[in-house]
Amino acid sequence: MYNIKTIEDRIRVPPDMFGSELEDAVQRILRERYEGRIYKDMGIVLSIDKPKVLTEGTVIPGDSGAYYTVSFEALTFIPVVNEVYRAEVKEIVEFGAFASIGPFQGLLHVSQIGKEKYYYDKKAKTLSSREAGRSVKKGDEVLVKVSTVSLKSTSSDTKIGLTMRPDGLGKPEWFKPKKAATPAKAEKKEAKSEKRGDAK
Repeated sequence: MYNIKTIEDRIRVPPDMFGSELEDAVQRILRERYEGRIYKDMGIVLSIDKPKVLTEGTVIPGDSGAYYTVSFEALTFIPVVNEVYRAEVKEIVEFGAFASIGPFQGLLHVSQIGKEKYYYDKKAKTLSSREAGRSVKKGDEVLVKVSTVSLKSTSSDTKIGLTMRPDGLGKPEWFKPKKAATPAKAEKKEAKSEKRGDAK
């Protein structure tokens, strides 16, 4: 889930930035401090925008920098259990597939692709079900649901579990309606049902 959060913070502007526009200096400091970091309560911070300086600069004896209270907007993303996302399959491995949701990658375990059993094809690099006649490969666009989330301090340590087992999830072409019977087939069906009626 993407969010825009308004945050208030106190920052230190070092003396080597005193020659810059204050808001430019503040934005640079906030970007270095926040962007790309993961917080338990709001997820990963993607970008910082609209910084506002709320107070006059305060100087502390013995410190050459100036301190300001500022507010800003943070664009964040946090994966939420039971939310459905449109994802792209990034990698196929023996035990499942990795798919992107926002800036993260989640694991779609082989047991969570569908209700049927899926097998890894090392040569074709796909996960396929002989029973359903379906397969998943790198680059496929799929609808997935988040089943588990364990947010850590880095993207590589964050663990996200995905599933496509519930109805309505998976590759879009899996759910295209079946073609309606052609007029000729419909007429044959009607003729058969009429014959049955005559036989009675």
